[in-house]
Amino acid sequence: MAPPNLTREQAEQRAALLQVDSYVVDLDLSGGAGGPEVETFGSTTAVRFRSAEVGAETWIDLIAPRIRSAVLNGIELDLADYDESRGLRLPDLAETNDLVIAADCAYTNTGEGLHRFIDPVDGGVYLYSQFETADAKRMFACFDQPDLKATYQLTVDAPASWKVISNAAAEVTDLTTDVRRHAFETTRPMSTYLVALVAGPYAEWRDEFPGDDGQDPIPLGLYCRASLAEHLDAQRLFTETKQGFAFFHKAFGVPYPFGKYDQCFVPEFNAGAMENAGCVTFLEDYVFRSKVTGYLYERRCETVLHEMAHMWFGDLVTMRWWNDLWLNESFATWASVLAQVGGTEYRHAWTTFASVEKSWAYRQDQLPSTHPVAADIPDLQAVEVNFDGITYAKGASVLKQLVAYVGLEGFLSGLRVYFQRHAWGNATLNDLLVALEEASGRDLSWWSAEWLETTGLNMLRPKFGTDEDGRFTSFAVLQSPARPGEGELRTHRLAIGIYDDDPETGKLVRRHRVELDVTGERTEVPDLVGVHRGKLVLVNDDDLTYCSLRFDPESLATLIDRIADVEESLPRALCWSTAWEMTREAELKARDFVSLVLGTSSEAGIGAESEIGVVQRVLMQTQTALASYVDPSWQAEGWARYSARLIELATAAEPGSDHQLAFVNSLTGSVLDEDQVAVLRGWYDGTAPLEGLLVDTDLRWQLLQALVAHGAADESEIEAQLDQDQTATGRRRAERARALIPTAAAKELAWNRAVHDDELPNAVSDAIIAGFQHPAQRDLLTSYVARYFAEIDEVWQRRSSERAQPTVIGLFPSWAVQDDTVAEADAWLAGEHPAALRRLVSEGRAGIVRALAARQFDRS
Repeated sequence: MAPPNLTREQAEQRAALLQVDSYVVDLDLSGGAGGPEVETFGSTTAVRFRSAEVGAETWIDLIAPRIRSAVLNGIELDLADYDESRGLRLPDLAETNDLVIAADCAYTNTGEGLHRFIDPVDGGVYLYSQFETADAKRMFACFDQPDLKATYQLTVDAPASWKVISNAAAEVTDLTTDVRRHAFETTRPMSTYLVALVAGPYAEWRDEFPGDDGQDPIPLGLYCRASLAEHLDAQRLFTETKQGFAFFHKAFGVPYPFGKYDQCFVPEFNAGAMENAGCVTFLEDYVFRSKVTGYLYERRCETVLHEMAHMWFGDLVTMRWWNDLWLNESFATWASVLAQVGGTEYRHAWTTFASVEKSWAYRQDQLPSTHPVAADIPDLQAVEVNFDGITYAKGASVLKQLVAYVGLEGFLSGLRVYFQRHAWGNATLNDLLVALEEASGRDLSWWSAEWLETTGLNMLRPKFGTDEDGRFTSFAVLQSPARPGEGELRTHRLAIGIYDDDPETGKLVRRHRVELDVTGERTEVPDLVGVHRGKLVLVNDDDLTYCSLRFDPESLATLIDRIADVEESLPRALCWSTAWEMTREAELKARDFVSLVLGTSSEAGIGAESEIGVVQRVLMQTQTALASYVDPSWQAEGWARYSARLIELATAAEPGSDHQLAFVNSLTGSVLDEDQVAVLRGWYDGTAPLEGLLVDTDLRWQLLQALVAHGAADESEIEAQLDQDQTATGRRRAERARALIPTAAAKELAWNRAVHDDELPNAVSDAIIAGFQHPAQRDLLTSYVARYFAEIDEVWQRRSSERAQPTVIGLFPSWAVQDDTVAEADAWLAGEHPAALRRLVSEGRAGIVRALAARQFDRS
């Protein structure tokens, strides 16, 4: 059953009426260590709150199979006034109110509320909470909206063998030999969605951050399931955590406000992580049980620092309503990269940002569903589809542009004012802009209108003349909307870089740089007159602004012929990004992009790219180009060239290197011919190993999945591998492998489970969806285009939007790049459907339209 959908208007009315002081929550998890038959736990909530109007009525949120009792100001409430869609009615409020509700709440397996997981390795039961956006009501009765902050005091009775972690420190006492009581200290005021509970036989590691300038040390904890403990690299995680605290204390000027800091890696998590105050939860895939590239360590560090930044921006100072979700997430994304560059080993994190986050933002901003960064969020369903590339990546890019405009020190000074002024309360974007204006002295009255209240991205390109010696006689930056009639012209603080040959190394290096404000359709750059044009002119050097970038003809030729010669990683990443965006916009043939990536030697194309994050991103883009953007008549040849080149690159790479692993990983998701399948078989079974390649547990699964997808392995080999890996991860890998079996029966089974089995854990459903479609199996999926549009409404009606979204997005028939798919989508969109669902389907349709245009251009 889909949960209630709180509207902004309802939340505003309740916030105007109520002031919530405190929650005292008692949870009985003492029976939680049982088997799958354990479905509920006891939850008693005592909440004290005030009403601005005596005699008024309101409601309290709760989703529970059973309410045992509810007493308001000493009077028993009529439980007939409760249902999950609207909570429990609270009539005849006094000025000060005491409410006590006792209920039996339900464990979930969907990653919402209090999730319960049984480890198949040792039978251990693990719990964790996930309440964003509004699922705290699944664990305790509450006023579940961000602007009704209160203090919390949790008491949890749990099996004696369990660790129990929450937002604050706890005093633990034995109730019996089998049950312990964990009485947590009362927190400072927080929003309901930031309350946390993690419980089970978790493995634990302890350390502390010594503090700055005589401040108290910060106790640090790491937790993961006992069966994963051997794989958790605690020392690296503690080091990066301490580096983050050192950086943010100095940058923000406010000590960490929540006492202790625990980081918990939990099973079947739906997102990357969640910023619960003092008790952050992470996707346990960040506990690397097999060899991964340095890129994944960098991305994990970014996530660690992203959640840490939220302790200040989001937890200490919290948005009033979800329309400022972007500010929470954009700030944390920007701050995490700043901290990586300034405080950790990942000095090139802005290169990864340009390659990964910007690519995500550009794609999202070119969809028909694009929205202003500061979006209108009328209800909870609207916010749940706005955890997107605008909210995170475009918003972070816009903040980076704002920092370039006001200066880093001015920006950080404004943050310090903001944190001190609004600590423990709620604030809005305007509150932040006021603080930034005060600190920087720059007028920002125009900035929000230009950057946050508009959609689309601007196209920036150079326009210049040169003399016979190649020196600029004129130079201007031309600005336009990415598409005529769409978007607004903006003020861009940017840099222009001129790159030329280094006579000693032969590399392309920056010879000249100019920083300026670009406004309107044409901005003259007199400082470049007389400067030699070099080989490459890069508008938006250093990636200061958010824009679509284009090159002059000679610079474009340099990019195509010599991209590997660009010495520094960030301008090189901008070149890769521009080539990809031109491919997506049908300005560069997809087959030419593939050729650019493949190169002709190890010193050209992707084989010469040093940044492993860029390598992995560009390889993924190349697979998209081959699957969707090249003309079908060239597709087979393109895949053959791509897969053959990857085998060459993997063989030539340094044995055991990140690059070797990246090439092999990409190969396992590609279309292969018989000889290439045989190569993978040799790596998989060890009959023809690749020097240096460690075929560990996860890589064995990837190789097996590739063999299965091409009909070169069957169910018996899946079962044999699962026998060797009877873990939760192993079971998900097996589910994906079974969905990859290239038979009509396997696809039918996968479809029915993903679409119709509402009891599947989200993590299992995601694995099945990931295996349903493969670029080598398009012919098997023809009938599922019509089935998608016939069945997707029912999925949305039955499931919460968080549960339904992966199915709606993952099973959209993106494999069917044809006019008929567009026609099916148009017919569906002509009907009546929930706005959030319409948005997701319209995005899928837009992807097909884009692919059709790219294919048309590729064959021209």
